[in-house]
Amino acid sequence: MTKAEVIAEISTKTGIEKADVLMTVEAFFKVVKDSMTEGNNIYVRGFGSFVNKKRARKVARNISKNTSLIIEEHYIPSFKPSKTFVAKIKNSKKVKSTAAKA
Repeated sequence: MTKAEVIAEISTKTGIEKADVLMTVEAFFKVVKDSMTEGNNIYVRGFGSFVNKKRARKVARNISKNTSLIIEEHYIPSFKPSKTFVAKIKNSKKVKSTAAKA
């Protein structure tokens, strides 16, 4: 599902104009990005957490040139779904039927 499809779905379910939904969704994404850039994590009860994960310094190999390079310690954004969200997906009949077809 694309962002445009999500906006259309929200607009249909709530009766709010697509332009207003678009502004709200974009504002949400901006708040998440800005907060995480500042080092803050975001917790949405019943949905999940947007957290910065620390990656340790490591040595990587470039096998085509047979050289090693050092990747310094850094942070990456991550999403951890809540237990209720995970349970809902695990119990979804549509997800199970789609997975069975693949």
